[in-house]
Amino acid sequence: MKVVDLRSDTVTLPSPQMRRAMFEAELGDDVFGEDPTVNELERVSAELMGKESAMLVVSGTMGNLVCMLTHCQRGDEIILGDKSHIFLNEAGGVSALGGIHPHTVKNQDDGTMRIEDIESAIRGKNLHWPRTRVICLENTHNYCYGAPLSVEYMTEVFNLARRHNLFVHLDGARLFNAAVALKQDVKKFTQYADSVTFCLSKGLAAPVGSVVCGDRDFIAEARRNRKVLGGGMRQAGIIAGPGIISIKQMVTRLAEDHKNARRLAEGIVKIPGLKLDLERVKTNIIYFELDIDGVEPDQFVKSLDNQGVRFLRTGTRRFRMVTHYGIEEEDVSYVLEKLTQVTNELFKR
Repeated sequence: MKVVDLRSDTVTLPSPQMRRAMFEAELGDDVFGEDPTVNELERVSAELMGKESAMLVVSGTMGNLVCMLTHCQRGDEIILGDKSHIFLNEAGGVSALGGIHPHTVKNQDDGTMRIEDIESAIRGKNLHWPRTRVICLENTHNYCYGAPLSVEYMTEVFNLARRHNLFVHLDGARLFNAAVALKQDVKKFTQYADSVTFCLSKGLAAPVGSVVCGDRDFIAEARRNRKVLGGGMRQAGIIAGPGIISIKQMVTRLAEDHKNARRLAEGIVKIPGLKLDLERVKTNIIYFELDIDGVEPDQFVKSLDNQGVRFLRTGTRRFRMVTHYGIEEEDVSYVLEKLTQVTNELFKR
């Protein structure tokens, strides 16, 4: 049976070139700074992000946590969106491991936090309060329809942070999707962040890894925090090799994922019983809702899974599909065919 897996862009498999890069990578001990492939990945990444230095980590979650541990002391506070990945999906690591207090601000549907809301959340000097240290942004914003944050918005947040002597951290797990969607050089975004993480996996299709970027002193301290978390790797060139291919060869093809997401969304809108706002489809992430009374959402997901179409339930009657490397136009057609078939059957019941 044909299977089209749209649960996440994390399910991508490495390209043939990536598999060769893993096999052929020149290796050394990265903790000693002696893995030439890791060193090359970090050099290229720092240059691409417009930062002085970079560091390979195993995941975006580790990258975000390392950055918070480097920016903050125990008892400090970070400001972040109430729908942000750091707040919702990173197991409370900033609190559990860093003793850092999260101060959430409401995310708007476009992934932003209102500037006035951020400013209201910044603490003054008072011995009863934690100290505000960092404003965290997410671009693209996963739970807000995969929305890309504009350079103009990031400029506003950065200027606000500077007025209050705060740092800005950018969770850029899908930052290249934002750059492609908004037709901007990635440096346009990263110049307004003190620290940046981006994933080599997801849309860039590497099997594992993320990169943290910042100035030299920040990355030097971040390496220590990576070690604390058990993230010091040895012959990590087997990870870095495909990562180099990710950022050199896979960025421009993200536009294909966006086109496929748009095709998929335009098809879903036409299916009775499903509801989707086309205006919110900006990148490779689609959210839609089941609008059929008396139908169990879990049964809806199971029925499609039985037809080889995989996606996630993310709310009471809300679902997510994510296009990625390996999903082609004919796969979109197959998904729409099966969605139509299953919803018609559910209507008849």
